[in-house]
Amino acid sequence: MPRLPYLSGVAAATAVVALLAAAPPPSGEVTVSRPRVVAHFDFAQGQTPENIALEPDGSADLTFSAARQIAHVTKQGHTRIRATLPAEANPRTPVVGDDIVLGIARAHDGTLYVTYATGTRKTGVWRVAPGGAPRQIAQLPSNGLPNAIGLDERRGVLYVADSVLGTVWSVPQQGGTPTEWAKDTALDPVPGSEGGFGVGANGLKVHDGAVWVSNSDRGTLLRIPVRRNGSAGPIETRATGLGGIDDFAFTGRGDTVLAAMFLDNELALVRPDGTHTVVLTQEDGLSNPTSVAVRHRTVYVTSGAFFTMRDPNLLLADLGERHDR
Repeated sequence: MPRLPYLSGVAAATAVVALLAAAPPPSGEVTVSRPRVVAHFDFAQGQTPENIALEPDGSADLTFSAARQIAHVTKQGHTRIRATLPAEANPRTPVVGDDIVLGIARAHDGTLYVTYATGTRKTGVWRVAPGGAPRQIAQLPSNGLPNAIGLDERRGVLYVADSVLGTVWSVPQQGGTPTEWAKDTALDPVPGSEGGFGVGANGLKVHDGAVWVSNSDRGTLLRIPVRRNGSAGPIETRATGLGGIDDFAFTGRGDTVLAAMFLDNELALVRPDGTHTVVLTQEDGLSNPTSVAVRHRTVYVTSGAFFTMRDPNLLLADLGERHDR
């Protein structure tokens, strides 16, 4: 979720969601425990982590949205800047205004793909090869807000969620002309006149033959099947009532998801039946969480602090499973 400082008052007023009954989780339920913040970032320097991609050694590559940077962070919290995208002199990014880097995906060879929104011709998908400089490989509409990005290396396709245009774009992995892969009201933002922030399709993951997308304004988690010919199937709503959902990650247990809830400073466990439970809160160190990643038994959560304006960070936690005795 990009920084929207002028909405902070609205966010504070609307960031109240009733928690589910505090019943003990059933046997076999995914658990999240031992949260610890391993890296604190500098809000004043634009180090607002928006999205995350994991390296084989468990380190993380983060997008610092306001600084237009890609940062590499070890599990011990050591941070270095890998790349900075070129500044746009006169950004006109919808909703946000500034030029910001948002989603990130990693290929098996270490190449990183990021989305960059500027409101100009620089808007689109940029590639950062290992040791190389950022290079634009696809241009997306300047009146859109390309957000999360997912990579299907088997098909050689990048998928991009556009939060303003209510669209999922497909882009050849090697670069080229984008295709409007999926467009539907379910992906659209909610108009401000109806209480929306203007941010629709937001998080995106490629999982088990489908592209999954969150819609922040509508509080939904959507599944879009990928047909054999690569086209999009009918959109399925898999969960509702997730107001302020940003990015998410699968736990490895089928369609169970951990979702970052940026307005309420929470991490939610979303079950395959659509029900959800809060598993981490602001007391654990979350500060407007933006994205989630899972590697083996470790959960990674970035906090952008876009509304709190306090302590953008990277938090790690342990992933487990409840067993009744």
